[in-house]
Amino acid sequence: MLDRLAFASFIALVAIWAGYPALIAAAASLRSLRRRPASATPPASVSVIIASREPAETIAARVHDVLDTDLALPLEVIVAVDRAKFEQTRAALATLAPAARVVAGDAEGGKAASLNAGVRAASGDVLIFTDTHQRFDRSTMPVLTSAIADARAGAVSGALALPPGTPPLVHAYWSFERWLRAMEARVHSAVGVTGAVYAMRRSAWTPLPAGLLLDDVWVPMRLILDGARIGFEPGARARETRTPEPEHEYRRKVRTLTGVFQLCAWLPAVLLPWRNPIWVQFVFHKLLRLLTPYLILVIGAWAVATLARGPGAWALLAGAAVAIPALWLWRTRSRLGRRLRTVLAEAVLLQLAMLKAGWNGVRRRWHVWDG
Repeated sequence: MLDRLAFASFIALVAIWAGYPALIAAAASLRSLRRRPASATPPASVSVIIASREPAETIAARVHDVLDTDLALPLEVIVAVDRAKFEQTRAALATLAPAARVVAGDAEGGKAASLNAGVRAASGDVLIFTDTHQRFDRSTMPVLTSAIADARAGAVSGALALPPGTPPLVHAYWSFERWLRAMEARVHSAVGVTGAVYAMRRSAWTPLPAGLLLDDVWVPMRLILDGARIGFEPGARARETRTPEPEHEYRRKVRTLTGVFQLCAWLPAVLLPWRNPIWVQFVFHKLLRLLTPYLILVIGAWAVATLARGPGAWALLAGAAVAIPALWLWRTRSRLGRRLRTVLAEAVLLQLAMLKAGWNGVRRRWHVWDG
């Protein structure tokens, strides 16, 4: 029985992390959607929404970056901050008026409450969402605004680039994620958008539920359920300015993966293949990945059991084959060894984050903003 479970687990891992991406890439090469002229009036104005809890000087730097753009349309910047910090932040950013306005987030609801307040205050017919610690290319907003003019597009995501010094596994994972979203968008829709750089028409916005963890998946999935498509524009670039620390990255992954469980609980239509036109993509991209640590544990249990029931000499040889490289990895000071240790630690933290998120989901524990 354990042999069959281990074989099935191995096949599942290959299907999730290699088979699905290969199939979606093949489908993308056969069905690259051509953009059609918009059926509605082209955008006339743009509002940039920044939901932030950061210090005023950090927000001011972000606003100046947003205003440094090649966008030819009328532009306003709405900064939505926690209600508790509103008066202090508004006073500190007073010199940025009238180009930027500071509004107070709703009384409760975390980032979703700030986004709701920011959109209510916006007057542009295109909304561009971003966070505080990124920087746009001058062409980013023109590219997004042009892409959202497609009559089929409910939202369009840009591409976030991580800074030098990003841990190697995080960098590789995010590069893979950007590529996969681009392939999915060519077939039908990307499963999510990048919260630091995406655009949508204001008319398509609906208020977010208080306490929502994953607005950058909730918004596109709701639009997809309504018949829209989610695009991806690699030319709309944002650059992250912070190098993620392992502890911070672990907390972020716990929060975002818990958000997947919350999304399924709060928007159950995404689980219905007759309601969700990208059901296969959603299941493989967002749900089956959460099984990864459990599949690895099954394979690990099989490996231990296989050694235990084998000949003593074979078990000793296999144990040495594992112990010697592990000892070298632990003691070596070489550049390769340090890099391998970093990758291994990142991989372990990612699996632990998946396990913690699963436990949060089972308990319906959604208040995870602090880890």
